[in-house]
Amino acid sequence: MIKMKKTLRFLLAFLIAFALMMVVRAVGLAIYTIDGPGLEPAFQAGDRVVVNRWSYGLRVGGKDSFFNYGRLVRQPIQKGEIVAFENPQNTSQLLICRCTALPGDTVSHGGQTLLVPSLKDCADADYYWMESINPSNAVDSHTLGFIAEEFVIGRAVMVIYSREPQAPLWKGWRTERLLLPI
Repeated sequence: MIKMKKTLRFLLAFLIAFALMMVVRAVGLAIYTIDGPGLEPAFQAGDRVVVNRWSYGLRVGGKDSFFNYGRLVRQPIQKGEIVAFENPQNTSQLLICRCTALPGDTVSHGGQTLLVPSLKDCADADYYWMESINPSNAVDSHTLGFIAEEFVIGRAVMVIYSREPQAPLWKGWRTERLLLPI
């Protein structure tokens, strides 16, 4: 009887810990893998990056949701921050770029000067201009255009660990990138 109580307590503690971890992953922090050269040399393919989902306010609702898009405790994105966002053309693809222009700023693209749309300019949302660090990357605002705030997930805060892609499990670990703040 005593052994069964200990087992049940352990099982209950394990289930509670698992549930808390799932809640933190769903609304607090998420880990994403860098899989391309677009952010080199700051990030390398194989880096596991922690993204703070609360950095710009918790995103609720959106395009594929029952609820309209909104943010709880909204905070503005700052120029120069490394931002994780969904590709507007393929929302299952996550992108990480540096924010180089805020709503109301102007950018030069293709020989034209463009105004980054904002709610103040009667746009349907605030938009941002996101650029990869490595200019050879093809997936950023140069190809996607302005990124609407509803696609922004959060700010990248740390490289938790890094492993060379395609390396065997016991090789390719980059210990110098372990818990590297961004």
